[in-house]
Amino acid sequence: MMDYVSTIQYLYHAAPLFQNIGAGAYKEGLSNTHTLDEHFGHPHTHYRTIHIAGTNGKGSVSSCLAAILQSAGLKVGLYTSPHLVDFRERIRVNGAMIPEQRVVDFVEQERSFFEPLSPSFFELTTALAFLYFAEQQVDVAVIEVGLGGRLDCTNIITPDLSVITNISFDHQQFLGNTLAAIAAEKAGIIKSGIPVVIGETNGHAEVRDVFENTAIVRGSSIRFADEESMSVIGCELKGKYQRANMNTVQCALDELRKQPYYASLLTAEAVQNGLARVTELTGLRGRWQTLREQPALICDVGHNVAGIRYVVRQLLDQPCKHLHIVFGMVNDKDYAQVLVELEKLSDHATYYFTQPSCQRALPVDTLARAFIEKEFSVETYSTVRDAVCAALQKASPDDCIFVGGSCYVVADLLESSKIQ
Repeated sequence: MMDYVSTIQYLYHAAPLFQNIGAGAYKEGLSNTHTLDEHFGHPHTHYRTIHIAGTNGKGSVSSCLAAILQSAGLKVGLYTSPHLVDFRERIRVNGAMIPEQRVVDFVEQERSFFEPLSPSFFELTTALAFLYFAEQQVDVAVIEVGLGGRLDCTNIITPDLSVITNISFDHQQFLGNTLAAIAAEKAGIIKSGIPVVIGETNGHAEVRDVFENTAIVRGSSIRFADEESMSVIGCELKGKYQRANMNTVQCALDELRKQPYYASLLTAEAVQNGLARVTELTGLRGRWQTLREQPALICDVGHNVAGIRYVVRQLLDQPCKHLHIVFGMVNDKDYAQVLVELEKLSDHATYYFTQPSCQRALPVDTLARAFIEKEFSVETYSTVRDAVCAALQKASPDDCIFVGGSCYVVADLLESSKIQ
């Protein structure tokens, strides 16, 4: 008889976990997904779904839409990844995480079936999420793509709406080495006759063409949020990058209102209340999140070149006497280009390089060496906790400490009770 802790350890070791080992955990194709789905009776067909893909911003957009739908009085499932502290963050109903016992029961009752399949961690997690949402009789589930789109195991659903937030370089080893190739993979979530909203193409004609041509072939209406004039709406989530996400959310809501099921539910009041309480309603964390004041301690999960570019712009505008940058990455990101972005802060920043506590961590010495070669001064720490504690000791009340570079750096920060 396993308890929750041993169950999670079993899942991490029995099924490859991408956040630990990266490429070795990736399984191309939907064979296992279809087998699991058939075994559980196609649970995703028992509720409505909204499908969210994109390189950056899909977690924020997913959570915002879920919060609005909850405020509209619906029972809402939310499936996101990765988790920061607790596995159960991935699977929520009206913001409440799946119970520990349900995770234990799933593994104990089903392992004899799934072990011979040798599924990935994400394949199993997706099967559990879809099953749990059916058991909870949710009205609608907001489903975030894990990686890519076309071959992602969430891509067995037929949603009411597909959303692709943006395209930038990330996971090229799986998705391709050009923006057009990456866009083609993410366009794989566009379903026949199902409307799709594209958040940003950032002026890349080849990306726009991929989405438009796919929509034409599949008979799907398509909207580009960044080409439409949107009113500014208030949102609890801070950060310059949320402006583009809010445009995407507004465009998605416009499309949903065209459908009779949602038309009367998505009132201005539901939108306003949902966006004012995103973190409370969905448990979203790590999006330009302020953990303390004097000195300000802010974290953000931006982890690729495009994400860090937004973070740097925000930090350049951050009112403070001096910046303290606690930074670490995982080993499959373009850290050389990320460091080019970080250099823009060098006139008024101290750098504390570290590494997250996962197997994919980029060694801190590798990160520091690349920066020192450009004649920048850095301090190195073996753990995120040590780096943040050092920054707190050196920072004055008027300073700002930023912690980021990876979801897993932020996770280490949030797990440290002393720092919180």
